[in-house]
Amino acid sequence: QVQLAESGGVMVQAGASLRLSCATSGRTLSNYFVGWFRHTPGKDREFVAGIRRNSDNSTYADNVKGRFTISRDSAKNTVLLQMNSLRPEDTAVYYCGAEQSILQFTNPNAYSYWGQGTQVTVSS
Repeated sequence: QVQLAESGGVMVQAGASLRLSCATSGRTLSNYFVGWFRHTPGKDREFVAGIRRNSDNSTYADNVKGRFTISRDSAKNTVLLQMNSLRPEDTAVYYCGAEQSILQFTNPNAYSYWGQGTQVTVSS
């Protein structure tokens, strides 16, 4: 069982930066694919960024490419999502998901483990 916990979500103004953290205990997160997704009411959970296991190889959604960066902090057993140049449309609950073996990286249904989410609100 992998227990994930997201943190770092707050309310900011457009153009600001935030760093979200996805942490776990008891398992080595670098052994898992980790994806960041976000959800707003009335919409499906949307892929934001993902990082492959035992690697720094990452993938981004087109609407965050160049603004967001996913990375691992192996010493802290966490995966970070650095978000720059935030826009009001980035407002959502952000979740991290983890899975050891995955085929469709951007599909939330491919992930077995999820955190409880952290709210990011970007005001205009």
